[in-house]
This record gives sequence, C-alpha cells and structure tokens, in this order.
Amino acid sequence: MAADGSAHPKTPLSGEDLDRVVQNAHAALGQRQQADGHWVYELEADASIPAEYILLEHYLNRIDEALEQKIAVYLRRTQSAEHGGWALYHNGGFNLSSSVKAYFALKATGEDINAPHMRRAREAILDHGGAERTNVFTRIQLALFGDVPWRATPVMPVELMLLPRKAFFSIWNMSYWSRAVIAPMLVLAALRPIAINPRQIHVRELFVTPPERVTDWIRGPYRSVWGRVFKGLDSVLRPTLGLIPSKTHEKAIKAAIDFIEPRLNGKDGLGAIYPAMANVVMMYRALGVPDSDPRAVTAWEAVQGLLVHKDDEVYCQPCVSPIWDTGLSGHAMLEAASGPKGIAPQETLTDLRKASKWLRDKQILDVKGDWAVNNPNVAPGGWAFQYGNDYYPDVDDTAVVGMLLHREGDPANNESIERARQWIIGMQSRDGGWGAFDIDNSKELLNHIPFSDHGALLDPPTADVTARCISFLAQLGHGEDRPVMERALTYLRKEQEEDGSWFGRWGTNYIYGTWSALCAFNAAGVSHDDPAVVKAVEWLRSVQRPDGGWGEGCESYEGSSHGTYGESLPSQTAWAVLGLMAAGRRDDPAVTRGISWLAAQQDENGEWHEDPYNAVGFPKVFYLRYHGYKQFFPLMAVARYRNLESSNTRRVAFGF
Repeated sequence: MAADGSAHPKTPLSGEDLDRVVQNAHAALGQRQQADGHWVYELEADASIPAEYILLEHYLNRIDEALEQKIAVYLRRTQSAEHGGWALYHNGGFNLSSSVKAYFALKATGEDINAPHMRRAREAILDHGGAERTNVFTRIQLALFGDVPWRATPVMPVELMLLPRKAFFSIWNMSYWSRAVIAPMLVLAALRPIAINPRQIHVRELFVTPPERVTDWIRGPYRSVWGRVFKGLDSVLRPTLGLIPSKTHEKAIKAAIDFIEPRLNGKDGLGAIYPAMANVVMMYRALGVPDSDPRAVTAWEAVQGLLVHKDDEVYCQPCVSPIWDTGLSGHAMLEAASGPKGIAPQETLTDLRKASKWLRDKQILDVKGDWAVNNPNVAPGGWAFQYGNDYYPDVDDTAVVGMLLHREGDPANNESIERARQWIIGMQSRDGGWGAFDIDNSKELLNHIPFSDHGALLDPPTADVTARCISFLAQLGHGEDRPVMERALTYLRKEQEEDGSWFGRWGTNYIYGTWSALCAFNAAGVSHDDPAVVKAVEWLRSVQRPDGGWGEGCESYEGSSHGTYGESLPSQTAWAVLGLMAAGRRDDPAVTRGISWLAAQQDENGEWHEDPYNAVGFPKVFYLRYHGYKQFFPLMAVARYRNLESSNTRRVAFGF
C-alpha cells in the first residue's frame, strides 16, 4: 500500500463525525463498568476447554445434563464447516487435539456418533492420524478415561517436586502456568486414577491403530537434536520408575500438595487458570478427599466461576481478565475524557477514581510469589491478571495499571505506583527484557523434553512486555531508572525483525508487537527519526489494507506473512494507528485512513465487532479472543487522534 496520500479518502472524517464516534464509544464502554469500578469482558479460547469441562463432569460423575447440552450447542456451532473438525481460532485450520476432545465431549453428552457432524469430525480425525497422534495434554486426558495406557504419556515422575531450584528439571525452571498445571498433574500421573465415566463413553473409533498396539506414542515434534536425546532419556527412565522407594514417592506427593495448597486462591483457583484448577479437582478426588471437604468444594466452585452462560449456549473460559480489562478500559476512557473536547471529563474522572480504588485494593503487597525465587530481595508490588492470583502477579498488567494510576493523577495512587515501580525494576531479566511472570525463565532446553510438545514450558522475556515496562518507567520519569530503560531499549532493538516489525508474544501479532515497541520508544524519548522507528513505521504502512484498516490473523504465528489477514479488524487497526501516532505520524495519510475505517465500522450503539481471535496463550497451540479488545482499543485510537489535533507538538505524552 502506497503511503504517499494517493489513497486518501475522498471525504475525510469531519470533526463533528469524529466527536460523535468518540462520544458514542465512550458511552458504550462506560456502560460496561461494574458498580465497584472495574471492567471485565469474556475471554474465549478454542473448543478444548469447554470440551474438557464436560469430560471433567463425567470424570467426577457430577453431570449437569442441562448445562452440558448448552455446551454441546457451543461445540456444534464452533465446528468447522470446511474441514469438519475444530480449529484453535476463528476460521483456522484443523486441529487434531481440539477435535478429539470436542468429539469425545459431544459423544459424552449423548450425540449420535453416526450423526452427520460427528461422522465428519471422526473422518477428519482419522485422516489426520487419529487420536494416537494428539498432543501430550490430550493423551493424559485419554489416559484418565482408560482410552490409552499411561505409557502413551511422557515420563514425568512426581519426584520432580523434590528437585531443588538448581536442578535442570526443577519446576522452578518452568513458567508459572507450567508449575501450576504440572503439580497436580504429577499427582494424577502417580496415582493413575480412572474416571468414573458413568455412561462408559470411550472413543476407540478415533484411533487408526488400536491403543494397545501403538508403540511410538512419543514422536516429537523434535525441535532439535536435544528432542531426540530427551526422547532417549524418557525410554531409559521409564522402566526405573518402579524402583523408586515408596517413602520417596509418598514424600513427593506430599511435596506436590504442599506446593499446591498455599496457592489455591480460594474461589479463584490454582493459578487462576482452568487446566490447573481442573487438575486440582481431579487430584482431590484421586486422593480420596470427599467432595464435601472445604478444599474440594472451593476447588469445584472455582471451576464453575469460569463458565459463561448465554441464552442458548454455555462455554468455559480459560481464565478471567478483570485487571487487564480494567487497566485498558481506564486508559481508553481517560483518553476520551481528555483535551479541550474531552467527553464528560468530571464524570469520567469520578468513575475512574472508583476504578483506581478497586485496582489499588487488588495490588499484591504482602505475598512473595514464585517470582521471588529468583529475586527474594524485592518487595511485592504487582497486579495479577485475574481477580485473585497472589503468587503470580503479571508484569504486563502491572505496567499498564501503573501507567493508568499515574495518568489519573490521584495522590492516593502514589504509594501503589511506587511499589509497582520497584517491583517492575526488580523483575528485569539479565538480557534487559521482561517476561510476563518470572525472571530469567529462559532454559530453552526444557522446551525440547517430550512433555513440552507445545513448546511453551517457559516464560522468557518478550518484546511486548518489555516495551510496556519501558513505557511505564519512562512515563514516571525517574532519572535513576534510565540505566534500566537503556538496557531494555537495547533488548528491543535486538528483537526487531528484519522487516521492521516486532513479534507480539501476547497479542496477535506483529502489529501488536510493533505498536507496543513504538509506544516504548516514544515514551523513552527516542527520536521519531531513529532508524528503528522509521523502519517500523514503513512496515506498518506497507501492511495497511486497501480499505484503510489493518488485520492480522493467528496464522502469522504459524509461518504466514507478518501483519496480514483477509479482512481489516478493529483491534489491529487501532494498534496500527496508535503505533503510528506514537511515532509522531498523527497526520500521516495512513493514520487518517485508519481512523476513517474505524469510524465507518462503529455500530449505532458505539461498539465495534470482530470474530477473529486477537491474542495468544501459546503460539501454534492455544489462542485467545479478548472480547473487550474490539471496544477499548478503537476508542483509545480515535480519542487520541482527536486529542493530538489540538496538540502543538503532535507528540503522544504518555507511555500507552
């Protein structure tokens, strides 16, 4: 796409139209604020988690027939008409593991396996190698139902819980989500329980080779020669497991429980993520803990809290995102209320004071979480992603919330901001970057073990999180933080792709990463004519679509071209124009066209719509759709565009 203005709209957006877009979007987002001041939107993944929830009910024999039928509606709706299976994201390609789980769950709810949709799913599964070729987590699920032998899963002895921090295979060298999921899973693998499965539903028809005859369960993917080395180690270790003394085995199970129970989070659940929470429920049942035990009751309630109930269907979220949604919504509302034409500035500030108080109350100040293993001398000061997850505060959330509290300006926020600042500085990794939850969580070889076929056992520094931390520290403006920021800027420069973009680890994808980095460079005072900035700007211009918007699909995590998609999307268009404005290009024709596209896509209620997924849990394995992104990011973009019109410098004055 040319950036010389030749594609400039014939009728640019008028000031009156722009005001109306901002006002309507501000009203729509404001209506979503909860009475206590926070925002929370749905967070949707693929069919796997709703399917796993159905299987969990059958594992426990706690079947809610009406609920499962509504989940079945969701599963049938999300089945692909094109390939007959289930994808990991909207209009994505066939995914074997997700399809096996969805088929299994539908069969458990009573679906006729000879119904056309079930037959199509089964044929697609068999055409792609059958259930024996599913990923590790799916094979563990199948083992719990007796559909595959436990030898179908990699060797992961519960004795891992006894390894010290310095041991290579220690859980402390894994990411937060891995630790939370693995600890109860190791107990399950040690006890090898079998689901009650009252209807005795099994899926042998999904295997090309009968499970008892499969001899090559562990087949990679091998990302290097180390994968084959660890496969060999798996084969060597497997026959030795029976030699472990029973006292050591019992000690390891106790160590797992001792790790899990302080982190249970009450109704928010272990790690506040579905796989860990579901594993805890099954673990307690396997340990013989009665369902009436307060621990089991709370663990079950935590899982129930992830269900999204609609009129005719239900699905299960992977987790909830209230801190993230509140921080991002707050930024958008504040941007809309700012400047000479600010929308309801006093009323908005009053509402944001409620949000700030809610956020201050959620800051984690008294618990040194798992992050402290690598830096025990830093005081807590972060925010989690979810309502409660004290052991696992999120660096990205903390930076975003810190910038909001700082910009909102209430002196009551000062102590929270300073605690967040000190914690963020303490979380910087040796290479200058920041991970999402841990420091120096970068033992890449762990991603080559058979258990890590998803390739996401770690939480290394990433460009997007690092950019957010730079933006936060730069916005605060403490001179003594400059060395910290310079190390981080050096990291960002090293991470820039050859085409000028940055990889987006937690948002889809290169547009998200590039927007994040450009915000950081601007906040840190890097010249808008810096070669890295210019290169990024030119890349964003190059991927603008003919209609003026931008789009990017999850396919870009799987080898497709950076920053492209079959349609323009509100989230990605907002990120692109926000990135260009952060780079000093507010008056660039590309920005004008992007804002005009956003204005044209807004509905009569002041909202935007998009079906494609816009974020990622694990690239190539697990994707996310934040339902709030299509609302607060476009509002932030159009409001900033309007506000910069009255700015003498045209420079974005904030980190975000």
